[in-house]
Amino acid sequence: MSRQIDGRELSLPGPLGLYQTALAAPWQAMGYYNRNVRATDGGRQVLVRIPIPGADEMDLRVMPEADVLVAIAPYLEDVPRLLHSSPEPQFQVHEYVEGEVVNAGWPRGYRLPPRVIPAIVDLLLRLRHVPREALPAVAGWPADGDTASFGLALSNTTEAVYQRFRRRYWWALREFQVPDDPLRAVRERWLGMTSRPFCLLHCDIHRKNMILTPDRVVFLDWELALWGDPLYDLAVHVSKMGYLPDERDQVVDGWVRVMPAAATDGWCEDLATYLIHEQVKEALVGCIRYVRLFEEGRLTAAEQEQLAVKLTTKMAVAHVAWHGTDARSPTRDVVRAALRLAGERARKRGA
Repeated sequence: MSRQIDGRELSLPGPLGLYQTALAAPWQAMGYYNRNVRATDGGRQVLVRIPIPGADEMDLRVMPEADVLVAIAPYLEDVPRLLHSSPEPQFQVHEYVEGEVVNAGWPRGYRLPPRVIPAIVDLLLRLRHVPREALPAVAGWPADGDTASFGLALSNTTEAVYQRFRRRYWWALREFQVPDDPLRAVRERWLGMTSRPFCLLHCDIHRKNMILTPDRVVFLDWELALWGDPLYDLAVHVSKMGYLPDERDQVVDGWVRVMPAAATDGWCEDLATYLIHEQVKEALVGCIRYVRLFEEGRLTAAEQEQLAVKLTTKMAVAHVAWHGTDARSPTRDVVRAALRLAGERARKRGA
């Protein structure tokens, strides 16, 4: 029975053979926390998913992805099947989903195929069917419906990221006019949140985490899944998708229409609060991640410019959240210069 990665026969049997050969294979796809390597196992295509050592923690991650995939398997069909999970060494083997990643065919600024938004709305609805007891227990987690504490858990995580890196990157934060207390505005809004019954959340539905097959939309990467306010899943999705205006209205209106009344109570004001948090988080995390990428010194000129453009946009949106206007937001020239300075400083330290 043939077992290969990149055309090479595996030297060890079983999942461990897949893992060890995947470690030496070229990196085919990588997020912020895992690298993914396509492999052949007995004629079947699989995906070996391996954590990236030392990855910077920028998100609230409380449930192992493998446990989430096991929990949702009886309730959701449009997700990859978990074939194997190993705690030591850490890796997973998923079924390989053949199709087109949405971001490859329809990146930001492009209109999505008609079936994508209904599939997203349907997933957000069906997540309610996964029972809490099927998921891993999380110590100290907010009680069901305590949206204020849930929101605070989100902003506390973002605050911890900011505090962890602010001394090292104070100069970049200063160049970008980031306030000393960037989460203050959203913290003050959590207390006014409306209570809604909790359910399973994906928390990372965006163009790179959806694959179109001939008959379905498959949703990948469940590592950020939480048990919480269903409105947050909509908010983080809208924040990350970069929808055209009418598409944004379609997904929001669709969500409000299909969700039960208890899940949509107070949705309009609270959606705005969650979006403020996501806008601030994207600016802070983007600043740190992009500066670190420039420090590594492996970006092409085109990639550098792309990141400068993206960070300029993120900062402009965050400044509206902070000040009600983007008048104090850094220009693209300022952002580009600061990022390049990060690379120059890193090269001097390594000289």
